Amino acid sequence: MAVSPGLWRIRLDVAGQAAAAFAEALEPHASSTSWTEPVGGRARVEVISENKPNRALLEALLGEVAAAFGLAPPALDVDWLAGRDWLALNRRAFPPVEVGRYFIHGSHFRGSVPAGRIGLRLDAATAFGSGEHGSTRGCLMALDELAPKSHFRNGLDLGCGSGILAIAMAKTWGCRVVAADVDGEAVRVAAENAKRNGVAALFKAVASNGYRAPALRRRAPYDLIVANILARPLCRLAAGLERHLARRGVVVLAGLLDDEAARVLSPHRRRGLRLQRRITLDGWTTLVLRR
Repeated sequence: MAVSPGLWRIRLDVAGQAAAAFAEALEPHASSTSWTEPVGGRARVEVISENKPNRALLEALLGEVAAAFGLAPPALDVDWLAGRDWLALNRRAFPPVEVGRYFIHGSHFRGSVPAGRIGLRLDAATAFGSGEHGSTRGCLMALDELAPKSHFRNGLDLGCGSGILAIAMAKTWGCRVVAADVDGEAVRVAAENAKRNGVAALFKAVASNGYRAPALRRRAPYDLIVANILARPLCRLAAGLERHLARRGVVVLAGLLDDEAARVLSPHRRRGLRLQRRITLDGWTTLVLRR
């Protein structure tokens, strides 16, 4: 039985638009990271760590994120959690999630994937992407809607996190995919998840800051690009997306709050992309564009 002797918990309340960035800054120092959907403009970021947190280091990291958003540094709430059966708690906390044709479940799930559904096996880990967050669900909904009317041969998941979207692409179309992330731990987790889902032969996990990695550039052009990151980097990467997208290619952009959609759309429209579908879910917008 997976009973832990104890873990450290770090909590902070932040502005909703910055929650993902604060969580990303803490991920290298955590066993798991999560945050709540914004309520009244505020969100709670929670981190679990096996090691005692270095408060000075974390405060410095969070100060950098706060400065980037023009915010005051958030207060850290650090406490010790006595030993518990974390495996049992994980099973209760992460029941299967259904999004369109996709059935996302952990390794603890002992049932059968429903007929006609595509099973995606993912466990809570140090990389973001379990199918529960509004931006991830929006991307899965977009892929579900594209499935019956499109066929893709070469896909890219930029900002792949756990690799859930790249795995969904590989399983849906049997296409080869590149899963890229700036975080090396996310790249490792994505590659492991690809093996668990039986798509390793179609899957290449790459550490890349945007489109810079040579391995990512060599596979271009892509007929399907999914980028579930944040509004600011999506705008900054619009030119790179244009260079790596195939003629008549499709783009799924996510990780942006509803009021950020127009700002993200603008640089992509200037590069000849047309909006095909807008999905709004829990305050997060997913955009589907086509060249």
